[in-house]
Amino acid sequence: MRILIVDDEQVALTSVRRVLKRRGLPEVEICDNGKGAVTRIKDQDYDIVLLDLLMPGMDGLQVLECVKPFRSSTEFIILTAVDDGSSAVTAIRLGAYAYLVKPVDNERLVLTIERAYERKALAAGLAGAGGGGDRAGVPEAFGEIITQNPRVKELLGYAEIMARGGNPVLITGETGTGKELVAHGIHRAGPTPNGPFVAVNIASIPETLFESQLFGHIKGAFTGAERDHAGYFEQAHRGTLFLDEIGDLPLNLQVKMLRVLDEKLVVPLGGAKPVRVDVRVVSATNRDLDEACRQGRFRLDLLYRLRSAHVHLPPLREREGDIPLLASRFLAAACSRHGRSVRGFGPEALDLLLRMTFPGNIRELAQVVENAVLLADSPLVMPRHLGACSPSAPAFARSLCTLKENDEIHVAFVLEHVGGDRKQAARILGITVRQLQRKLRKSQ
Repeated sequence: MRILIVDDEQVALTSVRRVLKRRGLPEVEICDNGKGAVTRIKDQDYDIVLLDLLMPGMDGLQVLECVKPFRSSTEFIILTAVDDGSSAVTAIRLGAYAYLVKPVDNERLVLTIERAYERKALAAGLAGAGGGGDRAGVPEAFGEIITQNPRVKELLGYAEIMARGGNPVLITGETGTGKELVAHGIHRAGPTPNGPFVAVNIASIPETLFESQLFGHIKGAFTGAERDHAGYFEQAHRGTLFLDEIGDLPLNLQVKMLRVLDEKLVVPLGGAKPVRVDVRVVSATNRDLDEACRQGRFRLDLLYRLRSAHVHLPPLREREGDIPLLASRFLAAACSRHGRSVRGFGPEALDLLLRMTFPGNIRELAQVVENAVLLADSPLVMPRHLGACSPSAPAFARSLCTLKENDEIHVAFVLEHVGGDRKQAARILGITVRQLQRKLRKSQ
C-alpha cells in the first residue's frame, strides 16, 4: 500500500508517518506543500493520500479538485484541524473518501485507511470482472485460480490490493475452496514475491512440538535436539508464512504468536537471544473464529491482528458458471496424466455435476472428474461414470434399462427439475395431471 501524507506542518508529517509505519505500512511518503503534492500524485500511483486543508499557495480542496480526475482510483482522506461542515461536504463532493478532524485517534485513522483501501480494492475487482471471458478480471498473481464468477473475481481483486501492504491476511471458507491457492497469489502480489513461501498445517503439528516448529530451538534445548533448528518464522524470513488451520493453534501459544506479530521477534526454544524476522503472515481456516473467541478457545486480540484483511471464499455450489469450467480443465489434466482420450461430458453427466452439492468443493470435483476419466468406456463421461462418486445420484443416472424403467426415470427427471410441480411437469411431458398421477402410482 503506497501512502502519501500532505501537510505543511513538519511535526504532523513525521508523527503520522511514524504511526503508520508502526502499524505495518512501510511505504509512506511525505510532502509539505500543495503544488508539490499535485506533481507527485499525477506522476506516481498512490493508493491513499492523507490531505491537509489549510496550506499556503494551494489548499487541500484545490489539490483534490486538481488531481482526482487524473487519479480516480486513488482514495483521498482529508486530515485537518478545520472542523467545518461545508468544507467536509465540499471535500466529499470532490471525491474524498473521509473527512477526519485533528486530533484523530490512531486506531480510527488506521481503520479509515484500511476501509478506504478496501473500497479501492473492490472497485478494482468490479472493474476487472466486467471484461468477460474466464480469465478476464483475474489478477495475474492469482492466475492459478480458474473462475468466471464475478463474485470470485471481486474477491481476487480485493486480495491483490490488500496483498501489497504486507499486513496479515485471514482466508476463510469451507474445505477444498482453494485457500492455499489464494495464499500463493497474495504472496506473489505482495512486497516480497521473490522471498520464501512456507506453508504450515497447524493441525498436523503435535502439540508438544508446536513451539519448536514455529519458533525454532537451539541445540540441547530438549532430548533429541542435536543441533540448532530454524522455526517456520525464521524459514519464512523476508517472505510469507502460510498458517493453514489456524483455528487449531493451542491457546497457550496464541499469546506468543501475537507477540511475534507485534514485535517481529522470535525466541527459539531454549534460547535467550531474540531473532528478528520480517515475515508476512497469511492464515486460513474453515472454522468460525468469532464463535471460537466467544467460547474462549481463540484470543480476540490475535484474531484482530490476523484479520487485518479478510478474504472469504464462497463454496463451489455458490460459484455460478464455474463447475463446467473447472470440470473441463480437470478432465483435460486427468486425460493427460493417464493417457486417456475422453472428449468431454455427456449432457446428463454435466447436468448431474451441476446438481451435486460438493461438500468437498473444488478438491472433491477434481477427484470426481479424475475417477470418471479412469472409469470412462466411451468418448464422453456419462452419468454411470460419476455415480460411484455420488451415492445420492438420482435415478436418471442409470445407463441401460427397460422402456418402462426409462419412462419412470424420465418422469422422475422432469419432476425433479420443476421442484415437484406436477402441473408444470405434466405440461412438459405432454400429458394431463391425472395421467401423471397414474404413472406415479404405478411406479410406487
